[in-house]
Amino acid sequence: QVQLVESGGGLVQPGGSLRLSCAASGSILSINTMGWYRQAPGKQRELVTRVTISGYTDYADSVKGRFTISRDNAKNTVFLEMNSLKAEDTAVYYCNADITTFSRGRISYWGQGTQVTVSS
Repeated sequence: QVQLVESGGGLVQPGGSLRLSCAASGSILSINTMGWYRQAPGKQRELVTRVTISGYTDYADSVKGRFTISRDNAKNTVFLEMNSLKAEDTAVYYCNADITTFSRGRISYWGQGTQVTVSS
């Protein structure tokens, strides 16, 4: 069974920084794309950023230049460094990963979500 466990959310003042982590565990053969999505109250879940196994990244326009995604393939972990945070970044942030296992093949998995609140 595969699990994605996120950590690092919390309350931060505007202009501040946070670092999110997401570790995948279980009977994993390989992980392709890993990414972060977010969902603000009353809004649809949206892609924030993602990184392929080869290191290709893309970002939502709203976070370009402020957020940085990275991954540690040896530890099946993806990180999200968030700088210059704004009130509009407030949301629940979800980790997502395309993971291949023996039993289920390639499936997209989700973490449980971690709250990020940007407020003074």
